[in-house]
Amino acid sequence: MIASILVCLSTTNMPANQSQPTPPVATRIPYVIKSPQGERPDDYYWMRDDDSKTKRPEILAYLNAENAYTVAVTAGLAPLEAKLLAEMRGRIKEDDQTPPAFDRGYWYSTRFDRGAEYAVYLRQAGTPDGPTAGAPEEVLLDGPTLAKGKPFYSIGAVEVSPDNQSLAWTDDVTGRRISTLRFKNLRTGEVLADAIPGVLESIAWSKDNKTLFYIQQDPVLLQTGPVYRHEVGTPVAKDVLVYNEPDLTLSTSVEASTSHEKILITMDGFDTTELRAIPADRPTDVPTVILARLPGVRNYANHANGRWVIRTNEAARNFKLVEAPDGAASDRSKWIVIIPNRRETSLDQFTLFDGAIAVAERADANSVVRVIPWGEKPSCAKAFAVEAGETAFAMSLGTNRDPSLRNVRVNYTSMITPRTIWDVDFATGARTVRKVQPVIGYESTLYDTARVWAQSRDGKRIPVSLAWRKDRYAKDGTAPVYQEGYGAYGISSDAEFSSNQVSLMDRGFLLATTHIRGGADLGQDWYEDGRLTHKQNTFNDFVDTTDFLVSEKYGAKDRIFATGGSAGGLLMGAIANQAGERYRAIGLHVPFVDALTTMLDETIPLTTNEWTQWGDPREPAAYAYIGSYSPYDNIARKAYPAILVTTGLWDSQVQYFEPAKWVAKMRAMKTDSNPLIFRINMDAGHGGNSGRFERLKQVALEYAFFIDLAKPPAQ
Repeated sequence: MIASILVCLSTTNMPANQSQPTPPVATRIPYVIKSPQGERPDDYYWMRDDDSKTKRPEILAYLNAENAYTVAVTAGLAPLEAKLLAEMRGRIKEDDQTPPAFDRGYWYSTRFDRGAEYAVYLRQAGTPDGPTAGAPEEVLLDGPTLAKGKPFYSIGAVEVSPDNQSLAWTDDVTGRRISTLRFKNLRTGEVLADAIPGVLESIAWSKDNKTLFYIQQDPVLLQTGPVYRHEVGTPVAKDVLVYNEPDLTLSTSVEASTSHEKILITMDGFDTTELRAIPADRPTDVPTVILARLPGVRNYANHANGRWVIRTNEAARNFKLVEAPDGAASDRSKWIVIIPNRRETSLDQFTLFDGAIAVAERADANSVVRVIPWGEKPSCAKAFAVEAGETAFAMSLGTNRDPSLRNVRVNYTSMITPRTIWDVDFATGARTVRKVQPVIGYESTLYDTARVWAQSRDGKRIPVSLAWRKDRYAKDGTAPVYQEGYGAYGISSDAEFSSNQVSLMDRGFLLATTHIRGGADLGQDWYEDGRLTHKQNTFNDFVDTTDFLVSEKYGAKDRIFATGGSAGGLLMGAIANQAGERYRAIGLHVPFVDALTTMLDETIPLTTNEWTQWGDPREPAAYAYIGSYSPYDNIARKAYPAILVTTGLWDSQVQYFEPAKWVAKMRAMKTDSNPLIFRINMDAGHGGNSGRFERLKQVALEYAFFIDLAKPPAQ
């Protein structure tokens, strides 16, 4: 097989009369995928290799050939890529620090030094009113030093013990989100010998300051496995199994409650949850069920002020907030409603303080933070919403770890407003700006933003957030449009600022963030109407938004550029098949494009807990429905737009072979001469490069690719 897998790997073996590089051609090797619903051929199945340390030579040869082809075919874009990269890096304040956040006697922050790819984690002693004068700034973790010599490095969870003397953290050196748990003595600075590989980024200290709860990762599926208890300084082999969830459709997490009196173990699924708890001062106790799982019911609880507060969808489609006495969380007769279910507003998140509850609510595709003071009981009469001032924006709860604080930290942004961090006083509502994201050379008054509503083919109103540079864009039907979409898992597509996208607005692009079904931008019904057997609505909404932008002269019919990643990559693959003629080019990043094959394979990471999103294809109806839109299965012999695909060789969420197979099949089937380029990051996973500057390279490639194609045709 090996010798015939590739032809024309680079421009060096092109015929003398050929002016363009010739793309790699992957050999087709017959293979049959078997399932309860029958058999399907897959001539590119050979590209799959599950080895977590290396890949077969013929696979690496093919992927390297694709990278070489991408370099060759985009050689003319190199000056533009370099210019974009310089622009994007130039907007970043290289020596920057987050505003300190208080937690039990210390103010915590992270700092980037000039030229550094990774952050330094810091703390300084103090009170809720501020750092203590003269207190030294302590280094908890030195990211640049820890990352030295590693192609990939990412710090995950960072947790300090209750007595502030020990640190536990997780780090990933592969990009496959396979982390190692480590410990540090903060009195001496010594990194301890305790090192636990194969864990998730979910950890919690008990009150004895020596016992830590963690989750062992399933070594094959890479999803959540059992919860263990480790005593610092003892052999890992002696760690005690605390709880092991048998239902593989659920994900397990562990954390300390706001009161620090409970260790919370949550089993979370898209259709049910369960909460168990252990007293933080008795870490060897068996976990007690606090809220048992019920079909269709999702409960998210926390503990503070001697009571439980629960966000629940029980008889509440868009979630309600209730409180219950300690020891009676499961007794519905004792539930007191704090915020009722509302038809037009969904309750997304809450944070507890000694003096208030802060909630993030969503209405009309905008998230707003509301503060509810409480003493003996929550005071809804004194509740207030944090004002925004723009029509399309994103507001969220920030870092709020210590319940003794008298203000809530809030993050605010819009498509033209850099991320701004406020502290909002519970009693007065006064807003103090703690930080505005520095964006060098950016002047917000040159730009504008708006929210418009497109009409879907089935009568729904689809929110669309827009942004543009006022002196470079005109609503006359001639502008290029950069249209983004996701639409899955109930994850909302917020109207957020990206300093990188300034480079597009400065070149006359209109930015369009689509709030399509499958996300929860308009509440839970919006989410439900875009999953399982309603998934086609996600694709229709994106295409209908495109048609709206063209018909209303927001953009030019032949200059629409679509982009999406992961589940948004599935969206891009689907629209390429179903409506590719509407787009000049499409960007697919770490794309989930082989949906039917992946959902049939329980050995692939994340498959089992994804059945509630896409359907279980072991059932005939689900098999047929997924097959009707799965991008890989619906590639046709026809013309497609220009396409850019990116992936990471060590991606644990969407395996590299999905986009690799999709590209190979697309090359064999498409009838057009539009470019199809595929860049594989050989050192990274789902999130791309780990360094803050290195990750800009992929962005620069996409922008250069789109900007070049957006040029008006030569006269």
